[in-house]
Amino acid sequence: MAVTRRTFLGTSAAVGASVAMPHVLASQDDKVFRTALVGCGWWGMNILREAIWSKQVKVVGLSDPDRSHLESVSKQVEELTGERPKGFADHRELLDEVKPEIVIVASPDHWHALQTIDACKAGAHVYVEKPISHTIREGQVMVKVARETGRVVQVGTHRRVSPHNVSGMEFLKSGKAGKIGMIRAFVHYGGGPEQPQPNEEPPPGLNWDLWCGPAPLRPFNRKIHPRGFRNFLDYANGTLGDWGIHWLDQILWWSEEPWPKMVASVGGRPIAGPPINDGKVQTSDAPDHQIAIYQFDNFSVTWEHRRFAGNNAEKTHPQQAVGCYFYGTNGTFHMGWLDGWTFYPVNPKAAPIHQDAQLHEPDAQNIRELWADFIDAIRKGRRPVCDIEIGYRATTLSLLGMLALKLGRSLRWDGEKGEVIGDPEANALLERPYRAPWQYPRA
Repeated sequence: MAVTRRTFLGTSAAVGASVAMPHVLASQDDKVFRTALVGCGWWGMNILREAIWSKQVKVVGLSDPDRSHLESVSKQVEELTGERPKGFADHRELLDEVKPEIVIVASPDHWHALQTIDACKAGAHVYVEKPISHTIREGQVMVKVARETGRVVQVGTHRRVSPHNVSGMEFLKSGKAGKIGMIRAFVHYGGGPEQPQPNEEPPPGLNWDLWCGPAPLRPFNRKIHPRGFRNFLDYANGTLGDWGIHWLDQILWWSEEPWPKMVASVGGRPIAGPPINDGKVQTSDAPDHQIAIYQFDNFSVTWEHRRFAGNNAEKTHPQQAVGCYFYGTNGTFHMGWLDGWTFYPVNPKAAPIHQDAQLHEPDAQNIRELWADFIDAIRKGRRPVCDIEIGYRATTLSLLGMLALKLGRSLRWDGEKGEVIGDPEANALLERPYRAPWQYPRA
């Protein structure tokens, strides 16, 4: 699958113009969509709650291999709507039986591709959480299937509609920061050495084999489930694969460049310690720190994350150190999260310019605005502001960083062909074997 630069830039401009008043546009039609949630964890419920509050959906089904998650979300839906949707362990049974018009995919990362593809082929529009896929080839097939089926696929990169991110992009694109030659994206949180935890039998009601699905079947460990899977590379891609999607996407949004020319990365686990999976105990295996370099035509990007050292010296907000620094000839622009954005002029006598964030609870997000855009895109038959192709680009940047770290060398990326230039070993790792009987999706 290859999407030309012209196609990508045209798509970006079109969806960018649609964000202005999604809540007004969405109210023009009173159709209520039959909606299902696949992946009933905390974030899936955050999305579903906003969908219910929009008063434009009827929840007809839930799917999760963990019965405790199913029961928790089912109860919350009943409290919000007065109706209890039917629950399923397997998303395929849900699609066959309740035939939803919208499917929210909020399962662990290794499931995103198959569940999105299955939902599109079943005729549903999809809101899929980021990252869109665990491997790059999966993402390419997801874009292809979305286009072939004509389904609207919105990716949960809600910072594309956050008010301060939108106004910050307007500031950057206006040239007020000057010519930007370098961007530093970062996420720093505290942590320390990791202690292994004993494996155990899966709790009653959890179909662990189905939870692992196409990924390797590890022994069950509470470090993995619930909520710990992001630092296990069988099921996700560490901090770069999780947080990196958001901030690298901000850079693609600003630059309107769909891909870099070169990617390199270093990192490891010097503080967390070597990964352990000896059949009795486990630790995670994602790097506790990582630096990735992305070279574009006219600017350079560094990504860095760290999960140790406390980070009190680097906080951009009392609670965290995250975001992007855009370094321009007129000053430095920080695009943050809880702290909004701030521009620091080159002239030390000039006052910084700042805008606060406008976020919703729980978890300080803008799902509400993204959901409104999604529904409006369905009604109008247009591409949404966080279209699957945009999600593919941001996910690919993160996955290339992980691939460069694994191989220990730089990679030259041909975005038109969707492959690494002159590196058969790297291209072989753009996908991975699926565990039987699951079959890897093909374009």
